Amino acid sequence: MGQPGRILVAPRADDFAVEAVRKAGGSVVGPGQGADGMVWLGSAEDLVPTMAAEKSLRWVQLPMAGVETVMATGIVQDPRYVGVTWTCAKGSYAEPVAEHALALALAGLRHLPERARATSWGQQAGTSLFDADVAVLGGGGIARALLALLAPFRARATVVRRNPEPVPLAARTVTADHLHDVLPGSLVVFVALALHPGTLHVVGRPELALMGPQAWLVNVGRGRHVDTEALVEALSAGRIGGAALDVTDPEPLPEGHPLWSLPNCLITPHTADTQEMVRPLLAARARDNVERWMAGRPLVGLVDPVAGY
Repeated sequence: MGQPGRILVAPRADDFAVEAVRKAGGSVVGPGQGADGMVWLGSAEDLVPTMAAEKSLRWVQLPMAGVETVMATGIVQDPRYVGVTWTCAKGSYAEPVAEHALALALAGLRHLPERARATSWGQQAGTSLFDADVAVLGGGGIARALLALLAPFRARATVVRRNPEPVPLAARTVTADHLHDVLPGSLVVFVALALHPGTLHVVGRPELALMGPQAWLVNVGRGRHVDTEALVEALSAGRIGGAALDVTDPEPLPEGHPLWSLPNCLITPHTADTQEMVRPLLAARARDNVERWMAGRPLVGLVDPVAGY
């Protein structure tokens, strides 16, 4: 049995989201007009008063893939909203983020950070990704898109995730308790995880010590997945080949932070998925879920309140 299609787009009715709802056959309504579903485009903090005001809501589509900021507000676990279904954009932005992760890895292995700063010819240097062993921390949409991009390089990818279910295109899949077995010998360690208490500082001093002197760490997950102080130490001492980071802790990374001055560190300002990339992908997710909601079919990107993502 289907659901009513009265959808609120908030806190602002951006055209791309309004159009997505209408193309799905839904009706866009304003605040306080009895919406049963909502496409949310704002921050986690602003969501709290909106939910309190919109008491008819039974489904909320969140704009972000990682929902740790929403979970931190406690709203998903709030007994007042026990009947609300929450969906997020996980998986929607996987392809551009995976593309960026591969670009960062290749830039590091080919010494592009060093060459971009160079003022003289220098020495020949570089490592090929072809036929290399790599580790991918995470088994979600980004990891799967990344595995497809790595396939032409014949890279042997080991996926490290919470459960042992095999991931397509991975040479093997192991659970998180085997992380330390995977890190030695991995030329690149990609971090593409959801952030929750169990993945905070998943890469710290012990993990960096297990990586080889040629290995590169690529983080496109969240900055707090990596112990920044430990990373600075490892990079400064040359214990790993380098780090390529699209996310940092703290973020934004302040001017004068040691990471900026390290020649074996490449930083991009959380641009793996820019607004220009995100909007059409979020619109597609919203349209799909509005259609599913109205038809009474399972929604995509369900948030698990217990797991935290």
